[in-house]
Amino acid sequence: MTASRPGPRRTAATFTEQVRRRQIMDSTIELISVRGYTGTSLSAIAEAAGISKAAVLYHFSSKDNLTEATLQHVFEQYTAYVMERVERAADAREAVLAYVRAMISYSRDNRRHIRLITEVLLDDKGGTRLKAPGSHEAGGRLRGLADLLAAGQEAGLLRDFDTTTIALAIGGAIDGVVSQWLADPELDLDAATEELESFVMLAIDRRAA
Repeated sequence: MTASRPGPRRTAATFTEQVRRRQIMDSTIELISVRGYTGTSLSAIAEAAGISKAAVLYHFSSKDNLTEATLQHVFEQYTAYVMERVERAADAREAVLAYVRAMISYSRDNRRHIRLITEVLLDDKGGTRLKAPGSHEAGGRLRGLADLLAAGQEAGLLRDFDTTTIALAIGGAIDGVVSQWLADPELDLDAATEELESFVMLAIDRRAA
């Protein structure tokens, strides 16, 4: 009797589970971006995904676990998008500008993702769940930007300043523009991006000091 080969079956099952998890997370993004965290139930997510609530709980043991996994998935995509563009920059100064442009362009092209981030980070049940409101370190943003600024200083392209403080200022400016755009979709993001670039260069460029 020929021995069975369980390896391929395990791979197929793993792939199927990954597809199902992605399906559930896509439905979570869609619903939370529209209804908010508290307005989105596991039952609604299951219905949107075309599966049972028990199937959702099989993959994610709770609503919070599902939301955190979905948030992490979104941050990974967001970070990969931004870093790809930053790494193409000719020098450290251009890398910071590429960061600003990428943060805005990703927001424009992935409005539901940004709505999810906003809804999850701000709906904290009195400060006990996930992140604190307004956390600029969400997804490692603060550290990554501060590192870019430090590289620019080391290359002699940027003036001397505290990189954490300026990273917070740049992140806050980007968040402010994106928040306004979420509330007013008619906001001209291209014009806003140009203004942000000028603002950032005046704050960090050695030549502007």
